Amino acid sequence: MKPMYHQFFTFVWFFLPLTVISGDNNKNLIFKGCASQKSPDPTGVFSQNLNTLFTSLLSQSAQRSFASSTAGTDNTTAVTGVFQCRGDLPAAQCYDCVSRIPKLVSKLCGGGGDDGNVVVAARVQLSGCYIRYEVSGFRQTSGTEMLFRVCGKKQSGDPGFAGKRDSAFGMAESGVKTGGNGGGFYAGQYESVYVLGQCEGSLGNSDCGECVKDGFEKAKSECGDSISGQVYLHKCFVSYSYYSHGVPNISSLSDGEKRQHTQRTIALAVGGVAVLGFVIVCLLVLKNAMKKKSKYDSY
Repeated sequence: MKPMYHQFFTFVWFFLPLTVISGDNNKNLIFKGCASQKSPDPTGVFSQNLNTLFTSLLSQSAQRSFASSTAGTDNTTAVTGVFQCRGDLPAAQCYDCVSRIPKLVSKLCGGGGDDGNVVVAARVQLSGCYIRYEVSGFRQTSGTEMLFRVCGKKQSGDPGFAGKRDSAFGMAESGVKTGGNGGGFYAGQYESVYVLGQCEGSLGNSDCGECVKDGFEKAKSECGDSISGQVYLHKCFVSYSYYSHGVPNISSLSDGEKRQHTQRTIALAVGGVAVLGFVIVCLLVLKNAMKKKSKYDSY
């Protein structure tokens, strides 16, 4: 009889400080989810199947943004997994992102077979892609189960914020169903709100729309009037950002460039504050020196 595993995921949250924002941001760690159970692997079959699975997923990431695969023929040791890249990533960046995850799984979750045990299920989410896997018999979770969320600290003071946000959410919900930016992915803006939604490639259009709708409902209930939010469900992801003075003028850029432009804007703003602080310090030092010079000149 094959083993039946019950799901006990422990999620550890990683909040991204502004100092890590860069052009290479697609590989920033968002969160990890590791099953608490480890399966004994005295013969190394589990580990071999897991490595075979990772190799298969990585090779497919050079041609597509989503794929699923199974390694192993024995129902007691087979391992199934998927990878997904953000819908606006070119193939080369998708491959580069996915290639980082296998080592992270072992590093973050442990039980990579080196100690004679294998973690029975895991998910590692980077900002541009994720891999999740489970051994045969692992109980499936609901596609709309919330895995992780982060909300901006700043609250909107715009009385029309909720209406604009909800209209943007509705556009994204329709967009993922009609393939607005490519099946199961949508990125766009409504007035002052920039919004993004994506579903796992295994979902049909209708199920995708329902998952994204649920994600936005969770974003509203969890984040309230926060000007930004990200919500990761088991089978989809949504995010939004509100700009009080309008979404930055990036309409001529690709979706990937839009995201990078927004992140660069944040980085430049932080850098600008640092430069301004440095200039103020220099002026204070110069002013102090001039006072000393004037004092000595008076003698």
